[in-house]
Amino acid sequence: MGGAAVSGLLLTTAFPKVGFDFIAWVALVPLLAAIDGTRWKAAFRVGFAFGLVHYLSLVYWVVGTMQTYGHLPLVLAFPILFLFAAYLALYPALFSVAMARISMKPALIWPATAVFWTAQEFLRARLFTGFPWELLGYSQFERVELIQIADVAGVYGVTFLVALVNGALYSLWQAAAGGGPDPKAARRRAAAALTVAAVAVGAGWLYGSIRIEAVDASTASADAARITLIQGNIAQEIKWDRNFQFQTTGKYAALSVSAAGQEPDLVVWPETAAPFYFPFHAELTRIVLDAVEKTGGADFLIGSPSYREKQGRLFYYNSAYLVSSDGAIQDRYDKVHLVPFGEYVPFKRYLPFLGKIVEHVGDFDAGPMGKVLAWKTHRLGVLICYESIFPQLSRAQASAGADLLVNITNDAWYGRSSAPFQHFSMAVFRAVENRRSLARAANTGISGFIDPAGRVTEASALFTDAVMTRTVPLFGEAALYTRFGDVFAYLCLAAALLLLVAGRRSRKLEI
Repeated sequence: MGGAAVSGLLLTTAFPKVGFDFIAWVALVPLLAAIDGTRWKAAFRVGFAFGLVHYLSLVYWVVGTMQTYGHLPLVLAFPILFLFAAYLALYPALFSVAMARISMKPALIWPATAVFWTAQEFLRARLFTGFPWELLGYSQFERVELIQIADVAGVYGVTFLVALVNGALYSLWQAAAGGGPDPKAARRRAAAALTVAAVAVGAGWLYGSIRIEAVDASTASADAARITLIQGNIAQEIKWDRNFQFQTTGKYAALSVSAAGQEPDLVVWPETAAPFYFPFHAELTRIVLDAVEKTGGADFLIGSPSYREKQGRLFYYNSAYLVSSDGAIQDRYDKVHLVPFGEYVPFKRYLPFLGKIVEHVGDFDAGPMGKVLAWKTHRLGVLICYESIFPQLSRAQASAGADLLVNITNDAWYGRSSAPFQHFSMAVFRAVENRRSLARAANTGISGFIDPAGRVTEASALFTDAVMTRTVPLFGEAALYTRFGDVFAYLCLAAALLLLVAGRRSRKLEI
């Protein structure tokens, strides 16, 4: 179990805030060594221990969020974190069981590592509404050349490469440790594994270099717009306090007006930056519209809660309003993928003690998937909060014609923990997958701009006021990922099943 725990901690260090991304290429080796020679029940325990350590150290910030803003005592917050991490740990546990099933076929271990790991991450991203937080490939978000393969295979393509190298290095470790009954065969397997892994990574890097050059050439002649991001830096403790509604709205208005001299085409406010039901509160709405008028010629995208009545029932939404420079509401996007226990309480009837977590916002309803907002001659794809971690949402918007992705969020919940940095890192892949510029406005940070090649061209600091203006290309290339989605991930699922069948049929075959 010790090797599994070390492996889990190593993988955590590959992600922000620590950000030692190179460790991701070796982090799974101790786990593979701990699985080696085990039966499936022991392998499950090893994988579960790995996952428990990894996820407890990765999403530790859940405790602070629940204690500070959910008003839960530590005696409840820690067990909830443990249960959450235990659920997530089931996926690497399944990976470990699958690896144990094919352990009698050593030649399959290194490709199986890549296939099984990618498959289990895809399952985690899709089952039970999904939680694709910091998949293995996300650790490489700053390796710009390497992540370009995401425009074909999504983040799962990068995950596959990193896991493949881990499997190859484990083959090398096996050969160095003696190689079992046939050391020469073990050395041949290690050489083959390292060669294939090196060629795969090299090919991915070469593809990335070529694609960056091509994307830069295409964006140079594309339409462009000046986008201003407003980071109001409103403390979560007062965000929904009615006594501070005018102060909060006034601050966002003043920061927006200060950008008038930069001549923006679009001013973007974060998620629920307007802490009231725009446009139904007359006085607060007037403050917003005055800011629109004084900014001069700029349209606004404003995060605000909203509601509508249908068949005698009120439906509430987490929304983004597109407001034209003359103050008219052009359209509205309603958030599709809601945060459990943040925007709604699943099984609320059976979990009444969790109601306080959402006391400020109540239960929201979901909007339609793939909606885009028509803006001038262009279309905006809006991602609210952690919608940016779900590739299928931005892909649906790009498929519907969005030539600019806008992520509005409020990460004040997470304080100065790793969460805001982790959240921002995943948005990089949405730009690469769909070859779109991405502008991100966050209440307390991190706000910033990401170009269609996945380069972070500007980013704010946490917990500072910020007004950021940049000219971004409005690029609408139909990337392969945009057109075909997660075909690669589905192929990994199919390959995983085939490997399991092959491993079962050839248990007695010595290679």
